[in-house]
Amino acid sequence: MQTDIDPRSLIGRKVFDRDGNKIGTVDEVYLDDATGTPEWAAVRTGLFSRDAFVPLEPSELVNDALRVPFARALIKDAPDFGVGRHLSPEQELQLYHHYGLDIPRGGPVDPALSPDRDFGRLAAPEEDA
Repeated sequence: MQTDIDPRSLIGRKVFDRDGNKIGTVDEVYLDDATGTPEWAAVRTGLFSRDAFVPLEPSELVNDALRVPFARALIKDAPDFGVGRHLSPEQELQLYHHYGLDIPRGGPVDPALSPDRDFGRLAAPEEDA
């Protein structure tokens, strides 16, 4: 997606899946912590429904609408983290996995791949043998 677009201009735009089906409208835009570029959009999927997070890369703006290159079912099944809060690195990682996307350089790191498996939680004291 264009990186020079004002993220506030995305709010309220209609969102369509890869087949042209309307998914909903952009409710909020989430920026990358390190670069400040728009990274995720929370899409309101219906009047009494929830917001589904969709990646803004590889999505594109077409005729004032956001076209997301994923199936409607996949988008509606995206992990639900609620809106209005910061996405943690773990939540971002879940979203990248859900959409089958490569994690960008400098993006969230999978704690399971880290040599320090106690990252993010308090390590329990070792028991005497």
